[in-house]
Amino acid sequence: MGKIKAVLFDKDGTLIDFQKTWFAVGDAMALAAANGDRAEADRLLEQGGYDFTAARFKPDSVFAAGTNAEIVALWYPELSDAEQAERAKAYDAFTAVEGAKRAVPLPGLEAAIRALHARGLRLGVATNDSEEGARLTLEALGLSPFFDAAYGYDSVPNPKPAPDPLYAFAKVVGCEPQEIAMVGDNNHDLVMAKAGGAGLAVGVLSGTGTREILSPLADVILDSVAELPDLLAKA
Repeated sequence: MGKIKAVLFDKDGTLIDFQKTWFAVGDAMALAAANGDRAEADRLLEQGGYDFTAARFKPDSVFAAGTNAEIVALWYPELSDAEQAERAKAYDAFTAVEGAKRAVPLPGLEAAIRALHARGLRLGVATNDSEEGARLTLEALGLSPFFDAAYGYDSVPNPKPAPDPLYAFAKVVGCEPQEIAMVGDNNHDLVMAKAGGAGLAVGVLSGTGTREILSPLADVILDSVAELPDLLAKA
């Protein structure tokens, strides 16, 4: 940890409350896809990973960790590749605006980000949302000035769990991957950390991932990013 010079965060479930932010957005998308049929919309939500009994998205499901392109492929398998790409572009535009508008920051987020930034750590976001969605969310939360970069699934050739976002961030901030801590609530985040040689893979329990799911890949597990400044200060 003493060599950590930068932190790359996942967005949903790590910086913002995933359930409170995204159910309404996902529900609107599902209703539109189902042409207003409530039962069909619920089926599509379940297909995407929503557990109506637990009232939350399942860990590592398409909604929890995937991309809009994957949601479109799941819900519209009959469309051609070109039609799916066009529909994914429309979803990107919708979720970027609505996700930012509805973004609910996790408790202690701003204080943690300010503390990390004050220590000179370089900060970035890597999400499987779109890049525009990441940027608009940071702006909505008032955190843009503290971040050096934001990567969406459309920012790099291969999104999480591939290491491309980690490598891109390392290049921008002038660090080696082993000098970066990757923080996230899903296995996609931690697989990327390991694949890219990140110096620290931090799992957080503030999103959809559980301790049992994250433990095999995480170097350390925290309740939330609110604990991250103290963790890094111990180095």
